[in-house]
Amino acid sequence: MPQSTDAGLTLDRTQELALLRELEPVVEANLNRHLAVAKEWFPHAYVPWSAGEDFDGPLGGRAWEPEQSKLDETARTSLILNLLTEDNLPSYHHEIALMFGCDGAWGTWVHRWTAEEGRHGAAIRDYLLTTRAVDPIALERARMTHMSVGYNSPFGHRVVNSVAYVTFQELATRISHRNTGSYSGEPLCDQLLAKIANDENLHMVFYRNLLAAAFDLAPDATMTAVLDVVKRFQMPGSTVENYTRKSVRIAMAGIYNLRIHRDEVLMPVLRQVKVLERADLGPAGEQAREELATLLDSLDTAAHRFEEKRDAHLARQASRGVGV
Repeated sequence: MPQSTDAGLTLDRTQELALLRELEPVVEANLNRHLAVAKEWFPHAYVPWSAGEDFDGPLGGRAWEPEQSKLDETARTSLILNLLTEDNLPSYHHEIALMFGCDGAWGTWVHRWTAEEGRHGAAIRDYLLTTRAVDPIALERARMTHMSVGYNSPFGHRVVNSVAYVTFQELATRISHRNTGSYSGEPLCDQLLAKIANDENLHMVFYRNLLAAAFDLAPDATMTAVLDVVKRFQMPGSTVENYTRKSVRIAMAGIYNLRIHRDEVLMPVLRQVKVLERADLGPAGEQAREELATLLDSLDTAAHRFEEKRDAHLARQASRGVGV
């Protein structure tokens, strides 16, 4: 495949369309693989319906109060952030449908992915409301605010950048769900989020295999795209109101932080697609790879600084008998 020679080494639209066509057999093969290994599961089976009761309002039930929740504030924060992220599915579907199209294997994947993702938000919301884990009014207002903003990919509709982004993002989401479940201390919550995390892992594998194929077809452009994504990566929930405050709490609890992002998200994907050992790069690709290696070192240093500050903060809290 011909690659552009500009400084950013991005593919023009004609090249992008050619890449989409060249990737279609890989999409079809991985779609078939996904359908063969994905196991059916039912969100309703992980919601304790018998524990539910009416809220105040037209049904005249009991108003929500914080002490009704079995989850601490950090677990609630993480679950709400994860749920609001899932709530923006209509915007995500719009983005990937525009980018990948709705025909052929690409279209089949777009709709299958959307169907599987759709059960995540429904399941988490049903669990949270039935167990009275969160304020239902605040949750609905947060949903309305977040979905009203929508989601627009920071990478536009550039195919290679987007494939790289969703590969990292699906793995990051898997880890966030899994760690939230473990942190919650509630067995049913843990089981539900493990199911969701498994879906996200299968989605990551699908996209990771596409990323590997993109490297084979357009190594320099793909390396440049990976560098761009690692530089500018943000979780899709970063537009949630008060995201910074929420993400700091989650980071302090070890649910998702810079160390996890570097060591458990970026590095496993980069190793799997052999980014640091490829021998098929041109000068521009090599330059991007060198910059990527430097960036990874910088992230390692930043993660160390965060860990030192976190440990000092936790030590001060412990000395005063205060939790996270």
